[in-house]
Amino acid sequence: MPAKYHGTAMKLCDLTLPTPEENLACDEALLDQCEEGSSDEVLRFWEPAQYFVVVGYANRVSTEVDLAFCRNNHLPVLRRCTGGGAVLQGPGCLNYSLLLRVDRGELQKGIAATNDFILAQHQAALAEILGKRVERQGQTDLAIGGLKFSGNAQRRKKSFLLFHGSFLLDFDIALVQKALPMPSRQPDYRGNRSHTDFLLNLELPSNLVKNAVCKTWKADEPPAKIPLDSIRQLVAGKYSRDEWNFKF
Repeated sequence: MPAKYHGTAMKLCDLTLPTPEENLACDEALLDQCEEGSSDEVLRFWEPAQYFVVVGYANRVSTEVDLAFCRNNHLPVLRRCTGGGAVLQGPGCLNYSLLLRVDRGELQKGIAATNDFILAQHQAALAEILGKRVERQGQTDLAIGGLKFSGNAQRRKKSFLLFHGSFLLDFDIALVQKALPMPSRQPDYRGNRSHTDFLLNLELPSNLVKNAVCKTWKADEPPAKIPLDSIRQLVAGKYSRDEWNFKF
């Protein structure tokens, strides 16, 4: 059994903003708010209403995205503030974000230890509600029978870290195949499989997954403040600008 989270009750923010840019900016704004001492630990959920592509911080867009398909089909291409590979977001995808203190238990040991600790919590929580064996694969994936249903990434500051990811519940995996070429880097367990042969929908209602994750992290208190001004500033100065989204 993995070591369990023993922190105090966490703030819960179930908030999906109207645009993709606002939703990406919200994670960074929450991290900044925590780092400034204006908030304690937070668990956020959001579920996009439209399709869009998100590349990792260091991804080269021309390599990781089929730009012609995205432009022809009006799919925005945006960049997040954390690492990892390119993903397609949209209906049927449940996103979560954890804002956690860096000095708490295993988290203070670094990136790899943080991956291990947080994914072990989700591995156990999902296995319980699915009644199936959930696997840790690659550096930050969760899978069943070698099929990936969750990818994750993190960003660390001095006092807090952002760890966020997605659960595929009822997602259009065929659209992933059209919007994203084979990634330039892939974990060994993928075995060069196409997106349609590699990804898996859990086919669970989002509330069931949310409740399991909330229980794991003891998240049941509403946040004191949503940093709407910071979100707007980040959208205007960063997430809506080609200088950021197409920087590589």
